[in-house]
Amino acid sequence: MAKIAFILLCHKDPDAIIQQAGQLTAAGDFMAIHFDARAPKAAYDRIRTALADNPRVTFARRRVRCGWGEWSLVEATLQAVEAAVAAFPRATHFYMLSGDCMAVKSARYAHDFLDAHDMDYIESVDFFDGDWIKTGMKKERLIYRHVFNERTQKRLFYWSFWAQRRLGLTREIPADLQMMIGSQWWCLRRRTIEWILNFTRERPDVMRFFRTTWIPDETFFQTLVRHLVPEPEIESRTLTFLMFSDYGMPVTFYNDHYDLLLSQDFLFARKISPEAAELKRRLGALYASNRDDFQISDEGRNLYKFLTGRGRIGRRFATRFWETEASLGRDRELLIVACKKWHVAKRLVGSIKHHTNIPAIDYLFNEEGTPLPDLGGIQTTLEKRTRHRRALMRMLYDYYETDRLIICLDTASMDLLQDFYADRSSTRLLEIECEFTDDYLAGHARRVGLAGDQTSDETLRQLLPTIRFEIMYESDRIRDANFENHSRLRQSISPAENVPDLEAFLSVAPETARSIAETPYLFTD
Repeated sequence: MAKIAFILLCHKDPDAIIQQAGQLTAAGDFMAIHFDARAPKAAYDRIRTALADNPRVTFARRRVRCGWGEWSLVEATLQAVEAAVAAFPRATHFYMLSGDCMAVKSARYAHDFLDAHDMDYIESVDFFDGDWIKTGMKKERLIYRHVFNERTQKRLFYWSFWAQRRLGLTREIPADLQMMIGSQWWCLRRRTIEWILNFTRERPDVMRFFRTTWIPDETFFQTLVRHLVPEPEIESRTLTFLMFSDYGMPVTFYNDHYDLLLSQDFLFARKISPEAAELKRRLGALYASNRDDFQISDEGRNLYKFLTGRGRIGRRFATRFWETEASLGRDRELLIVACKKWHVAKRLVGSIKHHTNIPAIDYLFNEEGTPLPDLGGIQTTLEKRTRHRRALMRMLYDYYETDRLIICLDTASMDLLQDFYADRSSTRLLEIECEFTDDYLAGHARRVGLAGDQTSDETLRQLLPTIRFEIMYESDRIRDANFENHSRLRQSISPAENVPDLEAFLSVAPETARSIAETPYLFTD
């Protein structure tokens, strides 16, 4: 059975560390603690005294003064790892934690999970091709020597960097290593840890290299594990649930996040707020429990993105230069059907195609699998279609040999609506206003990843009003834009009352509009 040796890096709050150590070792696991040498000695002595009688806790032989982005963080980790390997011969796995982490599953669940999956869990993607680094230095982290701390010695850090750059003082990356990068929160098997420790003794050249890289805690273990362990035995993910805001700051969890955390497909979570006393109490009791009935919905990241994304209004990027002067054509007409319920819009468009000769295409900017003709590759992905939207539309007009074309858009696609209305072509909009039951909204939340099959009813009850308001908000934005030639098709009125808007939108005879309005089961879910 799996036995975990937790590698705890911490620098504050001795009472919380003592409590965390007691909770995790009470279930039969172990812990090796490294307490930052920058922290007061009195706080460290307090931890050692409180845990002196716990045989399942050990301490790093030497305390290291740690600094963000420095080799010292890796050195402190290695100190704790070596202490754990020596003190706990029965440990089968080594799990990296911080003082802000807490278990979101029971020890029984965690042990069964590790027993069932003989893998190393460490996020590790190619340093150069993986697109893990979004902004700032990339290869400069490796090819220059970094001996100053960017946060506490900013002037020296950048003076050293620019001096090396001007003088061309670059260095080679060790030829036999494929550089990897990823989160520092890993869970590795004992064999892997022993291989890493042997490697550190046998390859002083690699150790010298990493000592002067920048932010090595994101590259050192990630690279060595890929170098030493067969790829099929590596799961490139962390077992610790963490999220980051748009500003690169860790998302903090509070008392009301308990159910959300338990439903994620992770064993631990970071960061737990120091003020979340009730959450800490419940999670601490959870690890020592015998629970194994966790319902995994795993919607956390999608839900956070959805909720924080609300309220960010406006286009993120200006028009691409190759699109600025492009036009669909002054004599062309674009008919847009905007609807949140895609199946309703598709039924309506199918009926329009049956009763008219106007070519129509479903959600080509929202749905990857929308059938499209071969247009030389521009149609292959949503990203390409959206980036080259006007060029794509011109090619579709030419392909169908028409000057009138119907497309469907989600009501959230405000940037596309604004862009098409800004074109010199003639644009008409038909907004379909549907009714939304709670059952439909719950299904919608599952389809878009805001909820899973196992999401609790309580979580859904809290989420549904937000989703309903978001749909109403999208419709309000469309109205507030005051688009010309804006018609509406309403579920709440009779087909006969919808005829004038369909007639105006399609420029067809009343009889044709009536036949389309009476499409059987048009609004059925």
